[in-house]
Amino acid sequence: MERTVDLLRHGEPEGGRKYRGQTDDPLTARGWSQMWTAVGEARPWDRIVTSPLLRCGEFADTLGAAMGLAVERDERLVEVGYGAWAGKSPEQLKAEDPEGFAAFRADPWRSRPADAEPMERFTERVLTAYSEHLAGGGEHLLFVAHAGVIRTVMAHTLGMPLENLYRLHLPYAGRVRLHTSHERTRISHMAPAPPGN
Repeated sequence: MERTVDLLRHGEPEGGRKYRGQTDDPLTARGWSQMWTAVGEARPWDRIVTSPLLRCGEFADTLGAAMGLAVERDERLVEVGYGAWAGKSPEQLKAEDPEGFAAFRADPWRSRPADAEPMERFTERVLTAYSEHLAGGGEHLLFVAHAGVIRTVMAHTLGMPLENLYRLHLPYAGRVRLHTSHERTRISHMAPAPPGN
């Protein structure tokens, strides 16, 4: 049985560009507009699963209500924790910790901020959640989640070493479509970023 899965990143959050991680910022008005543009008029989903953080969960709830679908929240789909860097912009980090920031940029898998969630733990929880949600019937699923979560699923799908997941780029409200079957999983669709990304 083949199943189709869409992975939708949240739109622009309040607070500007920063290593947000699990900081719970809501979407801006522009972020909401980006999300509605990304889902479009054709909404084929049978089930919606979301990160509980505001920038994902509020939109997922609104979309679910519009479609008459219940929305499932899964704590395992929250973004990776950035520890001491949570909520700080790249500019702040370059000024405060230039060596640590340079090391992170060179090897974000191993050079983690103080008290950050280990990448091994993060990717394990994401892939466990993803596989469990796929274990049911043949519904067309929509996951509303974060860049790190979607990169993890994409890297796994492509057979990439998970250590390279930061090489994948997904803009705000970017959407990826996967087709899964017993034989393989393939990426067949990657929606362009909405205007203004």
